[in-house]
Amino acid sequence: MMTPTLTTEAFAALGAPALVYVRPVKASEILVGAPQDALDQFQIQPDQTLYALHRADGSCLAVMMDRDSAYAAAVAHELAPVSVH
Repeated sequence: MMTPTLTTEAFAALGAPALVYVRPVKASEILVGAPQDALDQFQIQPDQTLYALHRADGSCLAVMMDRDSAYAAAVAHELAPVSVH
């Protein structure tokens, strides 16, 4: 039996537009390329864990300081969050 291959668009359509996932990320991943003047407003260490909220297609919607905030933001915008480890 062959495993089906999904395009990015087909995978995103599986969860419909409301499905999002929350995954932990190191701040250093997020900070790359960010303007320094924007970073000066926050006290974030490069090894700090943040929580990114992504669409099913992988595009990042938001980054939060903690997991609960990421889930709350998703629910507040009528999205269905799931965890990715």
